[in-house]
Amino acid sequence: MARPIWTGTLSFGLLNVPVSLMSGERSVDLHFRMLDSRSNTPVRYERVNAETGEEVPWKEIVKAFEYAKGSYVVLEPADIKSASSEGREVVEVKAFVDADSIGPEYFEKPYILVPGKKAEKGYVLLRETLKRTGRIGIARVVIRTREYLSAVIPRDNALMLVLLRYPQELVDVEDYKIPQGAASQYRISAKEIQMAEQLIASMSDEWAPNDYKDEFRDRLRKVIEKRMKSKGVVTAPSDEEAEIPENATTNVVDFMALLQQSLASKKRTPPKKAAAKTARKAAVKKGAVAAKKKVPSKKASKRAAIRKEG
Repeated sequence: MARPIWTGTLSFGLLNVPVSLMSGERSVDLHFRMLDSRSNTPVRYERVNAETGEEVPWKEIVKAFEYAKGSYVVLEPADIKSASSEGREVVEVKAFVDADSIGPEYFEKPYILVPGKKAEKGYVLLRETLKRTGRIGIARVVIRTREYLSAVIPRDNALMLVLLRYPQELVDVEDYKIPQGAASQYRISAKEIQMAEQLIASMSDEWAPNDYKDEFRDRLRKVIEKRMKSKGVVTAPSDEEAEIPENATTNVVDFMALLQQSLASKKRTPPKKAAAKTARKAAVKKGAVAAKKKVPSKKASKRAAIRKEG
């Protein structure tokens, strides 16, 4: 079960609703490791001193701001903490605005607000009021070590918390050469507009998000499966070689079980237990043959006894 990012309150006016902040997205990216092509062993990420070339341990690393080329001011953890908002576990709604007044370029990342125990009434009250008025709440929230601008949006039975970009994070469209003016200035006829409208009407449909999927990821998965079934599989390194730095990305892929199942259907190296059992049988058989060669026959034993008596 997913764990909450934090547990706090949703605050608007004098009302406070206990909530848990849960992630509203999941990663489906395929994560790759970089290997040395000469030995097929993982390439490690290391923290190296730019001047000495020596690796720097985590405990010796500090955060600093480069205010001029080659000039830094070092910040202590307390300095960063002091700049954080006091309400670290509070979604503090500052205003309510029309839902259509915010452009799509401002929306960044979704979260789900889950009501705490016995907090359903305040939760539903805000949800239904936002639906009736067509408004959304603009709030400030601190997640981990950063304060974000966000929007509290009703979505079916849930309240979504969507992080917003600040205006200074957006590029002004005027920075680019965008065609302006009426369609007639670009010699677009009324007939062309009419045909374009007919085309859009013929392609119009209800929004069904489940009809869409990451086709590139599916194709890439098939490529990986095909490669694993061929000679493209690299033997796993030993435990020592498999060690990776603290900040390196792990190589966990969500469809690993599918790939293992695909491999299981093909001829593969027997498991350790079966291999060990086979080795033991071979050793016993070999020992029996050797023992048989060493044990003398009855006739040979009798002749040896006569020679000894004589």
